[in-house]
Order: sequence, then structure tokens, then C-alpha cells
Amino acid sequence: MTTLADLTTLHVGGPAARFVETTTEAEFIDAIRTADSAGEPLLVVGGGSNLLVSDAGFDGLVLKDARAQMRVQDDGFCGGVSVTATAGMPWDDVVARSVSEGWVGLEALSGIPGSAGAAPVQNIGAYGAELADTLATVRVWDREFAKVRTLMLIELGFGYRTSLLKTSLAAPYGPTPRYVVLDVTVQMRFGTRSGPVRYAQLANVLGIAEGGTASVSEVRSAVLELRRGKGMVLDASDHDTWSAGSFFTNPVVADSDVPDGAPRYPAAGGLVKTSAAWLIEHAGISKGFALPGSRAAISSKHTLALTNRSDATAAEVLDLARHVRTTVRERYGIDLAPEPVLVGDGL
Repeated sequence: MTTLADLTTLHVGGPAARFVETTTEAEFIDAIRTADSAGEPLLVVGGGSNLLVSDAGFDGLVLKDARAQMRVQDDGFCGGVSVTATAGMPWDDVVARSVSEGWVGLEALSGIPGSAGAAPVQNIGAYGAELADTLATVRVWDREFAKVRTLMLIELGFGYRTSLLKTSLAAPYGPTPRYVVLDVTVQMRFGTRSGPVRYAQLANVLGIAEGGTASVSEVRSAVLELRRGKGMVLDASDHDTWSAGSFFTNPVVADSDVPDGAPRYPAAGGLVKTSAAWLIEHAGISKGFALPGSRAAISSKHTLALTNRSDATAAEVLDLARHVRTTVRERYGIDLAPEPVLVGDGL
């Protein structure tokens, strides 16, 4: 029997009542349509890097899209290039191809685990870049109207780790959104130099001033180096990477709510974004922390990652997450929001 532990980077989660892997778009859509018509709960899984599924598993259809293709349209040297990736394609394969071909725009998003189909759901971002910077369209299966739709950038409601796709997770659609991604199209320009590097830590590693540029291959190498140092590049032998990446999003709050000494970054609506990692560390939770007897622990490399140290259960990961959230709330009055999709049990 397939378990969600087999399908997620946290390596936790109970059995799937039914598991189907499809290799064509028609099969993928038919599986969704059939489950919806029968009222069967549906969980679509990509790379499993942003999921925490309960030990009880999932009482319904777990569906995996195995398609991993890219289609390239050269829009001419002035127009750049449009690249369409099927939802099941590993995201970093898209980035690696773009860097090798001399396409500029995705290099700072190197090393992010998961599939291309998951990328627009939370508007993935890292080191000063977001998917929204290059995304053109997302083609989806609309479960409400049972038809294929193409959503333009302006329709996707992108924000910090959110989108229309993510907000459509609400009932009655369950853990899989109303809009199920079929493929993603990004637009890039040709070139060998990156855009302005907007993240100080990355600029320092590259040996350039913030706002400067470097070759796209240098940016990719530097980003991968930084991510590995934080346990954020998947490695089966490194339990720091048995995680869902950053477990909490950086809080967006009023400036007056940010503790003295904490980082502040401008956010929409006159608010500011502060660092969840800073809050966790200064609340007294250090790297490597674990609750007594638990096999789940804070990463030894990065306080935002909750990790499975051996054969942890989902319950142990959730207990740790609740402890972290409660500790930060009691110390600073700020509620941390989980970044992964929680299936079966909540915080």
C-alpha cells in the first residue's frame, strides 16, 4: 500500500486509500473528474515538498501527475523565450535548463524542491526573486466548472507565498484546490547576466554589491551553496533535508508589533514583514531543538525547518510546530502561520 510518507519530503503520513499515477493530461483530468463526480476526496501530489499529512493518511484518491516535459517557444531575440512546463516536472529541472540555455529570470529560484505545478500555488520565492517575476500563464483544470482554463498573471492574485490557486483550497474542494495546475508558462529574456541581485546575503556570496549582476550560472551555484548550508537542497542522507522547507511564513504585521532588533522589510498596505527565524531563535528555540522523546526536531542548520530525524510521525512534527508557535506567541504576541498544506490534522 502506498503511504504519504513515500510521497513527501518530510517522510511522514499514513496510507492512501487509493493511489493513481497518470502519464498523460487526459488521464490526469479524467482521474480528477471521476473522483469529483463520485464525491471522493482528492489529494493531488507533486514533489510532496509542501505537505504534512496525518498519520491516519488520506481516505480518498491520492493522484500524482508523472508528466515531466517542457515546451520552448523562441519569441525572437528581442522578445525572449516562453517556456511551458507540465505540472509534474521537477521545478529545479526547469531552472537548470534555463541556466544552461542562457535564459535569464529563474536562476535565484534554484534548488527549490517540488514540482512546476506547485510553484505558482504559493508563488515560490527565494533570495529576492519570486515566480511572479517571470510567470505568464497557468493552465488549470477548473473543478467547479469541469473545464480547462488559462489564467493570466493578473488573474492569479499573487502575493507573499499566496495566490488565487492557494486560496481556492477552501471547502468544498478540500486539500486540493479548485484550480488544479496542468502546466505553467514563464517568460524569460536571453542573456548571460542575471537581473539585479536584490538579496544581501546572495550578493555577498557572489562578491558583488546589492543591486549588481553576475552570470546566471554563478547565481545558480551561489544559491545552491546557500540552500545546502541551510539544509534546503534535498539529500536522502541528510536528515536536515527531511523537511517541508521553511515551516512558517515570515509574519506581515504592523511596524509597532515588530520586536526591537528584529528585521523589517516593507510590505503591502503600510505593513512590514519580519523574520520568522529571528522570532523563533530569540524566543529561545535553537537549531537542533526537540521535545523530549520526539523524533522530530528543528533543523541543525536552519530554525525555520522542522525535520524528521529518523522515523518521526506526523503527530510528532505537529507537536513540535505547536510548541514553536505557542512559544513565539507567548514571547512576542505574533502568530506564526504554517507554510505547508496540512492534511488531516491542523495546528
